[in-house]
Amino acid sequence: MSGARRFAPALALVLNALIWGTSWWPFRQLHGAGLHPLWTTALVYLMAVVVIGLARPAAWREVVRTPALWLIVLASGTTNAAFNWGVTIGDVVRVVLLFYLMPLWAVLLARLVLHEALTRAALLRVAMALGGALIVLWPEAGAGPGPLRLTDALGVIGGFSFALNNVMLRREAARSEGARSLAMFVGGAVVAAGLALALGAERVPPPPWLSAGWVAVAMLLGAFFLLSNLALQYGAARLPANTTAVIMLTEVVFASASALALGAGSLTPALVLGGGLIVGAAVLAAWRP
Repeated sequence: MSGARRFAPALALVLNALIWGTSWWPFRQLHGAGLHPLWTTALVYLMAVVVIGLARPAAWREVVRTPALWLIVLASGTTNAAFNWGVTIGDVVRVVLLFYLMPLWAVLLARLVLHEALTRAALLRVAMALGGALIVLWPEAGAGPGPLRLTDALGVIGGFSFALNNVMLRREAARSEGARSLAMFVGGAVVAAGLALALGAERVPPPPWLSAGWVAVAMLLGAFFLLSNLALQYGAARLPANTTAVIMLTEVVFASASALALGAGSLTPALVLGGGLIVGAAVLAAWRP
């Protein structure tokens, strides 16, 4: 196998992480143009649904006839709505780190859904993730933990939903790739739009009138998300799962570096320590047998 073909799957996963790690920037540009991140998520994923639906029409029937895929619709939709909203209005570094509490949720969900045993290594990852979360969320004044702010809650909810999405994808691995992809993109469109409508126009203003500027950015963002999905599927199908998980952690690096460079995030000692524990738990999860 040539060097290019050997490294292509890894590069595809890095591309996926790069797109997701820097997606906060176009979301903020669109938010500045009057398009709430929930509406941006709905529109971007609707474009992907149209493309996948036309390319693989049989996937629609499989999604409709498979109730288990409906849970993937909900989990994927909640993941995208929460993550995109959080990184648009909050500290990007903080939201991304809380999102990567996935090892904690993955252990609990794998026990409930897949009936996996709770090993000592799994409990260690849970302890590390919980310790890191407490350090990140602890108020700077040291007065004790208070109620979650909206952006913190969005990061935590997004990470939990992503863990549920991944567990369900493992459970439904026998389903076709097209049906699983369609379920995830349908969820991104439906859940975000439904949440925007449920919150009302006062909290989530309706999309502004069509403008060449924001429409072009939204279409470009949709194309990049489609590309990232293809890159993820290409890389994950050709590399071991633990390698895939480790490479995907570069999203934290891309998100943090871009946010710090552009003034959309801050790095405090508590964030470094807590984030190190959270990322460490994720790395241990990726290196498990």
